[in-house]
Amino acid sequence: MSRNVGAVCRLCRREGEKLYLKGDRCYTSKCAVDRRSYPPGQHGQSRKKQSEYGMQLRMKQRLRRIYGVGERQLENYYNAATRKRGITGEVLIQLLESRLDNIIYRLGIGSSRAQARQLVMHGHITLNGHKVDIPSCQVKPGDVVAVRETSRNTPVIKTNIEDAAGRSIPEWLEFNSEKLEGQVKVLPHREQVDIPVEEHLIVEFYSR
Repeated sequence: MSRNVGAVCRLCRREGEKLYLKGDRCYTSKCAVDRRSYPPGQHGQSRKKQSEYGMQLRMKQRLRRIYGVGERQLENYYNAATRKRGITGEVLIQLLESRLDNIIYRLGIGSSRAQARQLVMHGHITLNGHKVDIPSCQVKPGDVVAVRETSRNTPVIKTNIEDAAGRSIPEWLEFNSEKLEGQVKVLPHREQVDIPVEEHLIVEFYSR
């Protein structure tokens, strides 16, 4: 699966929203969206009316970039959401929020989803006491996610925990900063997920 290897700040500028792809930098005055709130490129500042399809496409791309998933992955998540009970768009968000790398990010162990993905792949994380290195692993209510005993003094993890201390953890999660472990209490409702996405446009895009 391809990954973006360019400047991630350009992705936020293209969407016109903070997607928090660069960790703590996004909370400072250095944020590219705060400094230049128009899309990158020579035509970035020109006014252009978007078609209905264009709005749907942009929203789908925005969701992909927020969670760092590929085209095929997102389509698979959508197909899985259509097979579950509930509103398809909300179920889609639940599936993405339940990814292990996203849980690590939400708990503050990773400063961004990209860094959280790397921590998982490098074997720093356990799920229910077992080491797991698959970032897309689905975490269910009651599951316990923790930093491995041998990784608790890793400088980047310690720094992330300290920096995240002033930020609130979503109410559907709980975190023990002494044990460096967290638990998923329930699956989140849509209003508990703070992402700038209109999921009905994504459903319309895939329903064409």
